[in-house]
Amino acid sequence: MAKRSLSFYVLLVFFGLFVLFLYGPMITIFILSLQGPDGTLTFPIRSFGLYWLGQVFREQRIGNFVEPFGRSLLLGLLVMAITLVASVLASMGFRQRFRGSGVIFYLTIASLIVPSILVSLGIGIVFQVMGWQTNWFSSGLGAHLTWTLPVAFLIMLGIFNRFDHAYEEAARDLGAGDLNTFWEIVFPLIGPGLLGVGLLTFTLSYDEFTRTSLVSGQDNTLPLEIFGMTTNVTSPALYALGTLTTLFSASLILLAYLTYLLVMKRQRT
Repeated sequence: MAKRSLSFYVLLVFFGLFVLFLYGPMITIFILSLQGPDGTLTFPIRSFGLYWLGQVFREQRIGNFVEPFGRSLLLGLLVMAITLVASVLASMGFRQRFRGSGVIFYLTIASLIVPSILVSLGIGIVFQVMGWQTNWFSSGLGAHLTWTLPVAFLIMLGIFNRFDHAYEEAARDLGAGDLNTFWEIVFPLIGPGLLGVGLLTFTLSYDEFTRTSLVSGQDNTLPLEIFGMTTNVTSPALYALGTLTTLFSASLILLAYLTYLLVMKRQRT
């Protein structure tokens, strides 16, 4: 076996510190969430248990988690559905050059450059001037789409740039119409990319705080509710919520991966 150089061990230590820095806070949250009724917000832990995991689903001293979680979940699903449809249609439209395509492209991604708080402030001002009531499902939805649509659009452009047009041409030569060509040829080929874009846009919406902060109205989404609780005296239920939401996100990724495997298996058969 070749002798390890000093640089190898230096890189190994650096990588270990990086992993610790990346996952250390999350592991700390997991540990602090597994406490008994006498648990506190800091170490040392007095007792272990699942008490605070159950408290997540009950009314807290300064709010609750269940209703904001439902709003964030529904909002994330709406954003994901709208973003997927719009990004696919827009990227297919940009497969060919047309007059004004450059201007439209830069206008589409402009919101990625503008600070998020200014986007939220601008939408809030527009709703105020028009006399509309800000809500998480109206102005909040629009604020999230200013973030997810450009990101998904750029990703779908990359997916279609690697797409072989010969498959579509062969389908049309065999008599397939545009709609059949899309569902039978294009959609299965871009399916894995759509799955990834869907997960990404749902996560961006589910975790979004800044763009929602000024346009959510009277009802908070989950990130806003968590922020409100961190500014007051709270309990280890906040850590338990972090544990449960992490498990929820991991379950979504696992479900998407299993769905992808199932779809690929059906395509092979």
